[in-house]
Amino acid sequence: MSQMHYLPLSLMFFAILAGIFVAVATLIEIGVLRYAYTRLGIRPHTAMRLLLASLVGSYFNIPVARLPGGHMFTGHEVTFYGVPYTVPVVANWPDTVIAVNVGGALVPGFVSLYLLIRHGLWLRGLLAIAGVTAVCHTLARPVPGIGIALPTIAPAATAAIVALLLSRERAAPLAYISGSLGTLVGADLLNLGGLRGMGAPVASIGGAGTYDGIFLVGIMAVLFASLSRRARRPPQV
Repeated sequence: MSQMHYLPLSLMFFAILAGIFVAVATLIEIGVLRYAYTRLGIRPHTAMRLLLASLVGSYFNIPVARLPGGHMFTGHEVTFYGVPYTVPVVANWPDTVIAVNVGGALVPGFVSLYLLIRHGLWLRGLLAIAGVTAVCHTLARPVPGIGIALPTIAPAATAAIVALLLSRERAAPLAYISGSLGTLVGADLLNLGGLRGMGAPVASIGGAGTYDGIFLVGIMAVLFASLSRRARRPPQV
């Protein structure tokens, strides 16, 4: 089981995401982004804990299925669109393990469900998710050793456009919901059938290949909220 857990990105790129988290946490503490998270319907310190959970949780993968493997790539980095992703070091590993990443799938998945319910965005939320899913599915590519990968900026950029088209008032929660769930469905779930023979020891849903994009979706949603005009604040948790 210890071979299932590893950082999805190279140490340098993971450090960049950690630096972004520290910057956001600092802005929350000095009050700059408190209103932004209130607009999302999440208390600032709860939001900080969720971002930390996403960052730390990216190390952990929960296995759910196995696929017949083939020649396995192991113990090195694979670069896709300039981003180096980690291939775990494994031994006696004949199959591809399908896993769910805690920080890249479970945390944003639960937050997205909460935002859907809290803001009542069922119709617009489904439309936004469908739009991001279509784009991510089109852009996702199989990468030997990793599984499915997506250009880092694609989820956030697509979610931003779709959210603004559907609702400027609720652009922030829509962007988070569609960017997170649309990426998981379009890039990962709809491509599970193409993982056979990719030589990936672990194909992690929300992990290497898509985690960086999903993490940036959360940051982008906060920026949306901080730039939007003040309105009636939704209930918080």
